[in-house]
Amino acid sequence: MMSLNKLLKTNKKKIRVGRGIGSGKGKTSSRGHKGQKSRSGVSIKSFEGGQMPLYRRLPKRGFKQFKKQQIAILNLSKIQNMFDKKANDLKNSLDIKILKDKNLVNKKYSKLKILGTGELKTNIDISAHFASKQASEKIQKAGGKLNIIKK
Repeated sequence: MMSLNKLLKTNKKKIRVGRGIGSGKGKTSSRGHKGQKSRSGVSIKSFEGGQMPLYRRLPKRGFKQFKKQQIAILNLSKIQNMFDKKANDLKNSLDIKILKDKNLVNKKYSKLKILGTGELKTNIDISAHFASKQASEKIQKAGGKLNIIKK
């Protein structure tokens, strides 16, 4: 059962700061006297009282290579899917140029790497810059050929 003395007040008024001395939060509006923090529009973010700030104490990390080679990575399962889909109308040869022309690989990639996850059922001649041992074994097992391009 609910009693009147157990009800919680929900219509509490927000205190409007800086609305005259009579409001209790007037004049300096709880900011103290003078100084940078009493002014409006000023915040001293990451200032630690003259102590070396955290963002300068920590070491710089990481490096982004300026001329990084973009390598497209393809698994054998992905290659098999490409050949299964008739929309791609691929011949029995595969290289980075063909993949770019058919929009199967982004144009930013300059090299191709074949990895051995999945199975390959069709015999394909693949020209790639890199290939894992597993991938090359599986390609030969399926009756295909793998040409490693040296550049």
